[in-house]
Amino acid sequence: MGRIVCVANQKGGVGKTTTAVNLTASLDSMGHKVLLVDIDPQGNATMGCGVNKHELQHSSCDVLLGEQKLDAVVTRSPTANFDVLPANSDLTAAEVGLMNAPLKEKRLRLALEGAEERYEFIIIDCPPSLNMLTVNALVASHSVLIPLQCEYYALEGLSSLVNTIRQIQASRNPGLQIEGILRTMHDPRNRLTNEVSAQLIHYFKDKVFTSIIPRNVRLAEAPSHGLPILMYDKNSRGAVSYLDFANEFLLRNKQTRNLTA
Repeated sequence: MGRIVCVANQKGGVGKTTTAVNLTASLDSMGHKVLLVDIDPQGNATMGCGVNKHELQHSSCDVLLGEQKLDAVVTRSPTANFDVLPANSDLTAAEVGLMNAPLKEKRLRLALEGAEERYEFIIIDCPPSLNMLTVNALVASHSVLIPLQCEYYALEGLSSLVNTIRQIQASRNPGLQIEGILRTMHDPRNRLTNEVSAQLIHYFKDKVFTSIIPRNVRLAEAPSHGLPILMYDKNSRGAVSYLDFANEFLLRNKQTRNLTA
């Protein structure tokens, strides 16, 4: 069975979508079958892997509202070798529609039933908020990957997200785990960055990935070309860092599965 991992942080601009796209691309480059699910109305993950969100006939909105089956909407990234459930601004309407829908918090879980048998990993890019779309992702997932920029306000947001995860564990998805915290946009020359990084390790210990994603111009440029960093500049620091992270991610997943086997 495949593993469903949502990439979540209610604070915007922390590298959430960059992480979702580039983890997917890195896993794909290693020979794993991966589906990227975009449930952010901004559709940045969709555009970041070369799918034009403005030309979609159907999107994850239709899947969540039960108007289309998953397989009818999933498309192949034209710039990489993985599948994408694309998104656009229609999802804003879906969020409103879900409020009064039956099984409103389980729509994504139900939509992904069966997909776990075809994909080794399903990576979900969440909106930068703790709304009904994010709740759907948390209920559908085995674990939560938290990208975090090492700054003061990021720690405050992390506390809120951890509380939300605990609430989901208690009432809707008892198997939900924290996959880990990934430090992004990291600049070791910044004293505050190093202080926040040290606090993260102190409080979350081995939940903090050893891998660190640096600030990197090529990494910032890649989405405007509709390319994951591996396809844009495979020799850049950003590409190498995400490959290192994907390897660590795979190792942790292997250890987790061995423990539960």
